[in-house]
Parts: sequence; structure tokens; C-alpha cells
Amino acid sequence: MKYFLSSYNLGDKAKEYKEMIGNRKVAFIPNAVDYIEDADYNRNVYLLTDLGIETEILDLKKYFGKENELYEKLKEFGGVMVSGGNTYVLRQAMHLSGFDNIIKKLDDFIYAGWSAGVCVLAPSLEGLQQVDDPTQNPYNTDLIMEGLNILDYLVLPHYKSDHPESADIDKEVEYCTKNNIKFKTMKDGEVIIL
Repeated sequence: MKYFLSSYNLGDKAKEYKEMIGNRKVAFIPNAVDYIEDADYNRNVYLLTDLGIETEILDLKKYFGKENELYEKLKEFGGVMVSGGNTYVLRQAMHLSGFDNIIKKLDDFIYAGWSAGVCVLAPSLEGLQQVDDPTQNPYNTDLIMEGLNILDYLVLPHYKSDHPESADIDKEVEYCTKNNIKFKTMKDGEVIIL
């Protein structure tokens, strides 16, 4: 598994992402915005299609309780691009669809994402409540505070950036420091490739 982790959109590494994904098809996962009524799932797909990447929107809600179906579907792609939004909402969608189990089974695959799509990879989502509202619950399920535990630290995106959430990131930094939560800040434009 390879990872392309951005603070916002594709950051300053769109060319590198295109090289990583090559000619493979990408599943765009927009569920972090499911707390917004009539959210526009197509809003950010152009980031990939403008690079000539074949992209299909993959709505995890269609796979709630259908983990095996989602697993088979994901085999059609070379990777996923997980958009920003509310990390807690995204985590619930990943759990209800079984995506959180499947992502650890895929080998020749690229997990890419920004903002919430990166935050969810931490061991825990504790600390993100300074920016993301954990009470947003479009699926009426229990809050999940455990992250996917793929990274051993919490990423705090939009740090010192021209982004509406940037000022609140300072509060997250303060909270994480005070509570001994391992974290890494990212400015918009920055990308981590693993």
C-alpha cells in the first residue's frame, strides 16, 4: 500500500500523484461531507479528471452492511481518493461499509486523501473535536473515536494556512500538546508520500 496524504486537495504534488496512479482508475470517496444536506459529491472530482485520471464516485453508504460487495468493487480500482469534510462522519461511513477492514487487506493500492481523509488514519480521533463536530451523525450510529491506526500520529491539516479552519487548528495543537497526543501539522500545499 502506498499513501498520498495532503492537507488540502492535491497540494503541490498533483504531478507526483498522477505518476503514482498511472493509468489506473480511482474511486473518489466523498462521504466526509454526508452531514451536509444534498452535498455535491461531484464537487472535487475535477481534481482527478483534469489530470486525465479515470474516476468513479464510490458512495460508501451504498455498501453499509455489504463489506464483501465493497471489497469486490474496490478490486476494480488502483486506489481511492478520500475527500475532506467531517472526520467523525467519514469514520462512521468507513465502519458501516467495512472499508476500515478492507483497506488493510489491499496490496497494490494507493490510498490518497486530504484533510479528514488523512486525519482518519490516526490511532485515535481525539483532539479533532476542536474543528470537526463529533455530534454530526447523519447515520444515527455510535460515535467512533478510534482511527484506522495506519499512522502512529494524528495529522492536523490546514495549519497556518489560508483556510477557514486554520485558526482552530492552533486550538488542536494546544489540545494535543496538553494531552500528550502525538501529532504532525500540515500546511495547505504540503503532501506526505509514504
